[in-house]
Amino acid sequence: MTEWLVLTLAMAAACAVVLLIVVLRHWRTSANADVSETPDVMEYMTMMIGVVYAIVLGLAIAGVWEARSAAQDHVRTEAQALHEVHERVRVYPAEVRDRIRDDVTAYVGHVVTKEWDQMADNGELTARGTALLATLRHDVTDYEPKSDFEAQAYQPLVDQVALVDDARGARGDSAEATMPGVVWFGLITGGLVTVGLIFAFQIRRNVRELVLAGLFSALIAFLLFLIWDFDAPYSRGIAATAEPFTLLFPGVDG
Repeated sequence: MTEWLVLTLAMAAACAVVLLIVVLRHWRTSANADVSETPDVMEYMTMMIGVVYAIVLGLAIAGVWEARSAAQDHVRTEAQALHEVHERVRVYPAEVRDRIRDDVTAYVGHVVTKEWDQMADNGELTARGTALLATLRHDVTDYEPKSDFEAQAYQPLVDQVALVDDARGARGDSAEATMPGVVWFGLITGGLVTVGLIFAFQIRRNVRELVLAGLFSALIAFLLFLIWDFDAPYSRGIAATAEPFTLLFPGVDG
């Protein structure tokens, strides 16, 4: 079941439940009931709860979107640092240069074809990727420059490998969901309370009020789905991608 099908079903279910309750409530209401008056304090409380929940939703959406953007930045930083290593090593002797470039290619290929799926499915990095990066680090740091020109390139290469390691660690930390369970409890409970406050007013069974009630509940369902979709930066619909790797290393199959 795709994320968009889940969204469609969730919005349809939210609309159906709200409309069903409105219809049943109208059916059970006495014909002599006064449906024209709502206490002012009820209107004030409903408005304030709606405003507070809207602020919470906005902060949650901003938080998960920022986490998703940060996750993509980690990928871009890691790929760019690897590309720098691949290009700057050209000043080294052919044997050393080819060995380091092979290390870079092997690591990128593993990330794109194996580790990315592991992150999406289990929220963690692979031991193989760690080993490949260690091999790259050793080949870069263990080489002893033979000339001043090579010596000038040595430290920047070591720094770029350290940057790869740091970006990889940040990528691994970003692989899991960012929203704690208690926050989800508050978001879902707040959504139920906010939608439930619809019934604090004397909604009549006319087309305009039923459509507005349905659209309001569908909007809440959509916003909660949006937060859930962004919450896992590497595994759901609008996710960070491995595109920086494939763009900088076009020979690697993704």
